Amino acid sequence: MMPRARLCSLCLLTLYLVTGYGQEGKFSGPLRPMTFSIFEGQEPSQIIFQFKVNPPAVSFELTGETNNTFKIEPDGLLYLINPLDRETRSIYNLQVAALDAHGAIVEGPVPITIEVKDINDNRPMFHQPKYEGSVRQNSRPGSSIGTFTAHDMDEENTANSVLGYRIVAQTPQIPLDGLFLVQTYSGVFQLAKRSLKKQDAPQYNLTVEVSDKDFTTLCAVQINVIDINDQIPIFEKSDYGSVTIPEDTKVGSIILTIQATDADEPFTGSSKILYRITEGDSEGRLGVDTDPHTNAGYVTVKKPLDFETAAVSNIVFKAENPEPLVPGVTYNESSFAKFTLIVTDVNEAPLFSQYTFQARVSEDVATGTKLGNVTAKDPEGLDIRYSLRGDTRGWLKIDPVTGEIFSAAPLDREAESVYRVKVVATEVGGSSLSAVSDFHLTLMDVNDNPPRLAKEYTGLFLCHPLSAPGSLIFEATDDDWQSFRGPQFTFSLASESLRKHWEVSKINGTHARLSTKHTSFEERVYDVPIRINDGGRPPLEGTVSLPGIILAVVFIRMKNKDKDNVPSAQASEVRPLRS
Repeated sequence: MMPRARLCSLCLLTLYLVTGYGQEGKFSGPLRPMTFSIFEGQEPSQIIFQFKVNPPAVSFELTGETNNTFKIEPDGLLYLINPLDRETRSIYNLQVAALDAHGAIVEGPVPITIEVKDINDNRPMFHQPKYEGSVRQNSRPGSSIGTFTAHDMDEENTANSVLGYRIVAQTPQIPLDGLFLVQTYSGVFQLAKRSLKKQDAPQYNLTVEVSDKDFTTLCAVQINVIDINDQIPIFEKSDYGSVTIPEDTKVGSIILTIQATDADEPFTGSSKILYRITEGDSEGRLGVDTDPHTNAGYVTVKKPLDFETAAVSNIVFKAENPEPLVPGVTYNESSFAKFTLIVTDVNEAPLFSQYTFQARVSEDVATGTKLGNVTAKDPEGLDIRYSLRGDTRGWLKIDPVTGEIFSAAPLDREAESVYRVKVVATEVGGSSLSAVSDFHLTLMDVNDNPPRLAKEYTGLFLCHPLSAPGSLIFEATDDDWQSFRGPQFTFSLASESLRKHWEVSKINGTHARLSTKHTSFEERVYDVPIRINDGGRPPLEGTVSLPGIILAVVFIRMKNKDKDNVPSAQASEVRPLRS
């Protein structure tokens, strides 16, 4: 059996020859930071290095990114125990420490870096199994077709990953072989020897080889020869005569079919035909839709027609391809056609200038005040007469000739704040056709409603005899428009003589308190009129009566003055206050 020391020396010598290191020309040495380079793919159980330390160190410990790939023996021999793969991991960071007999670290740990060196162990691969490109017929030699690329997992920018391309087969070989070339290192495909004609072959199938210094991979490439647009569309006839239609023809109706043909390859951008109106329709009333299978053009109505605007139009079409024509080929008179559009008159209803007319006025405008006006026109130029529909309150009247609208009665915002009616415009003569629009009258508030009690108060009472001054609370309201703060009423007694016995105090903008000022009241009915002022512009004042009946038990009833039979009537005394 070979001595252990001789075996170790042989292993270290083998590793040196394989990997090509030399840490200062030694294969063993003291514990210090070191870097080792090892080629991937090495057989396992290779010795990398032997570390030496002095007592009290008796063994070594290996930590870090060992990945079950590296191992260290107690005598300091660092081993590779599993093969390396650079494409999986290119660097390992380890730490080595020297331990004493108790397992304590006495030296280190020191960093050990393992660099995995690349070998050519990966075959070049294409990104996809088959590529497809195209080239126009009559393209010049040297024209680019496309770039076809492969990749290699070996280390970049080394001889292991440098790839070369070449074409190894062409089918068919018509009109000759070698019609294409590929740049050796870029993978750029080009047309090589001559221009192609689709009549010779519409498609070529190539086999492309990519290789590094050791491996080769094949890929299929399909090159399609595309027709060029060297033929113009030609109309079957240049004049389609005249087409007569009424002006109320529905939008979307087909009024004419036209046809042109193209000798380029069918169902391509070179042979597809688009029709465009070049003269006679600046308003865009017509359009042409192309049948994708037959290239027939259907002339349709895109916008409403108008006899009064354009009764006769000379329409010119142009047939063209979405694909540009090749240089030297241009459209000529064969790609143009015309027809005459005749639009006949149809009696049409009047047209209002607006869908809705609006006006804003104060509710107290005088009767006969102009509120606004509406306008309509008859397409045939006939006279128009205006009338109102839905004037349920009889507030409005309209001038039948001018369309001016006036107030015909007093307006009341509290009855209706926005008054909506219909306005009818009817043509005079013809078929007496009519059209309808809306008129909205917004009424702005005027302070024309005096304050009043918010409700009828019943069942309120004061006991007699009064042991102490009594009181009751009442609420006022107003039918006019109120701001976000609500009404702000003021309250006072309507007679000076009442102030000896009664007093009114304001609680807030709508409520007040009526109180007795003493307890010496007789058992009888008392009339207590109270003024309520709304502070509006102009300010209005209402007087309400608070009668009470004082018997064994005193009852006080509150009501709006002089309106016993009308539950929510306004006060009988209403007058503006003087400033």
